[in-house]
Amino acid sequence: MKKFSLPKDGGLIEAGLPNGVKHTYERIPAHIYADEEDASERLAEKIVSAINCSNGTYKLGLTTGSSPVALYKSLVRRYNAGEVSFRNVEIFSIDEYYPAPADHNSRNRRLYEELVAKIDIKPENVHVPKLTELHDSSYVTEFCARYDAMASGLDLLIMGMGEKGQIGFNESGAPEQGRTRTVLLPYGSRKRQARNFAGNVNATPHTAIAMGISTMMTAKKIHLIAWGEDKADVVRKVSEGKIDPLCPASVLQKHDNISLYVDENSASLLTRNVAPWLVGPCEWTPKFIRKAVVWLCEQVEKPILKLTQADYLANGLGELLEQFGTFSQINIKVFNDLQHTISGWPGGKPDADDSTRPVPSSPFPKRVVIFSPHPDDDVISMGGTFIRLVEQGHDVHVAYETSGNVAVHDDVVLQHMDAARELGFGDRFEEVRNIIASKKPGQPEPRALLNLKGAIRRAEAKSAVRSFGLNDETNTHFLNLPFYETGGIKKGERTQADIDIIISLLNKVQPHQIYLAGDLADPHGTHRVCTEAVLEALNQMKGEAWINDCHVWLYRGAWMEWELGKVDMAVPLSPDEVIKKRHAIYRHLSQKDIVPFPGEDPREFWQRAEERTSNTAYLYDKLGMAEYQAIEVFVKLF
Repeated sequence: MKKFSLPKDGGLIEAGLPNGVKHTYERIPAHIYADEEDASERLAEKIVSAINCSNGTYKLGLTTGSSPVALYKSLVRRYNAGEVSFRNVEIFSIDEYYPAPADHNSRNRRLYEELVAKIDIKPENVHVPKLTELHDSSYVTEFCARYDAMASGLDLLIMGMGEKGQIGFNESGAPEQGRTRTVLLPYGSRKRQARNFAGNVNATPHTAIAMGISTMMTAKKIHLIAWGEDKADVVRKVSEGKIDPLCPASVLQKHDNISLYVDENSASLLTRNVAPWLVGPCEWTPKFIRKAVVWLCEQVEKPILKLTQADYLANGLGELLEQFGTFSQINIKVFNDLQHTISGWPGGKPDADDSTRPVPSSPFPKRVVIFSPHPDDDVISMGGTFIRLVEQGHDVHVAYETSGNVAVHDDVVLQHMDAARELGFGDRFEEVRNIIASKKPGQPEPRALLNLKGAIRRAEAKSAVRSFGLNDETNTHFLNLPFYETGGIKKGERTQADIDIIISLLNKVQPHQIYLAGDLADPHGTHRVCTEAVLEALNQMKGEAWINDCHVWLYRGAWMEWELGKVDMAVPLSPDEVIKKRHAIYRHLSQKDIVPFPGEDPREFWQRAEERTSNTAYLYDKLGMAEYQAIEVFVKLF
């Protein structure tokens, strides 16, 4: 199944548009593909062609991490099909921890497992800046110099980049003149890498050997790659922004043969997606018109009904006026369109005129399934709507797709065991403490410990939904999808076993509404994998009669929100409902204060959720709508 992305609804008409026009705002031209597989196929085609046209040894530089995995798979397929041989190819990796850890924690593990082991490359032609032991400084300096000399003048360098524009281990402020060298990894970098060491930042190496920016610049050609919405901001900065030493990838703008290969999600903030009318002619659908008008309101800081003809003309929207009439007609149409997204009845209002409502009034009550990737995403992301659906009498079921066990701190487990001991339910405190002490850095957690952590999260989830009246015995479903149960941060591949579990639940409930996490970030992240599993399950169930009356709604996680141009339903929350939602989030005690994987955002989940929904309400208010305490918004997939 293809990676999930929203269907296109209007936008730039690229057919026949010269590249010079299409890339008007881009200092590094961006080639946008539907998903990482499509982009990787195109990259693989270029690499294979270049190798086959090469008269001598072809020097290929490759990034580390997960970004190139789809590219590796495409290259292996082409090798197996007899399209290419790698006998005359040399591969150069851009970095490795120093000293290099065991192979399963190596930065280059995927390079070896997914590519090198499956092609006919000569072992001596695979170059990694790897030292397995500590050496004196002169030895390391000499090693780096030798590697730098070999890696200079690459025919092609494929480079991923981090969310802050890191390239390899060249972090913010890395010297532009830097060559291959040892680098001290800052805490933020080690924290990001901790996912490869069972989340233990203390087990993550403190140093690495990294190819420098100056060495990278000697490559004859560079292709930057980035997938997922969490890379959208850095893609915009690197492609369209000014060179900034704090964003090392932006320095590569100085290279005279460089391009970006991105998917639609990572390209979402480029000008030709944010404001394509500034680039060329557009296809004007109703939602796309709304997108343009909301953008215009932000530019001129006016509500919709105060926009003037001069505002449209001065901001590149003359084509919209030419095709759809006067500015006042457009204003009124978009105002009504946006206002009709607001509904306090997410399951439909019984016996009401639903001609302008986002959800039909019948059938009533509806059967609803809310899919929650982790055991708290339901209340964090759409808790107010969840509460409304229950209180308004719908048959609401919540399906927790994964156990969320690895996100429970060891101290929390010991606290629960101590509570059980104090309550007289048995003393297993020392037994559990010994299990925790047996953990090995970088290795999966013991299954007995994971089972306890999973039980804690199940109890918290049931407590949360009980707080607003859901029957936690009959209407909560813990799916424990197998792909997640690896015992570590790195998850397995989604398989038919995951999909069959979802199919079983859906056939049992036969819902009229399904709510899914619509997060478009990390293509390999848990939210995406869970959502794509549900969509694949629905695809396999197309023949079921109940699916014809079922609609899928997408909510967002705690970090991002749908842009108003995409919104199909906006559920307003009163101050009391915001408090009720907050209290439901509080029930997830293991995730308060000491969450082991909160990223770089120090706020608790309830704080992120409230700021997000109050900001959405503020945006509606600024556009001229009624003023609400908070609003949760949804996109209708089908």
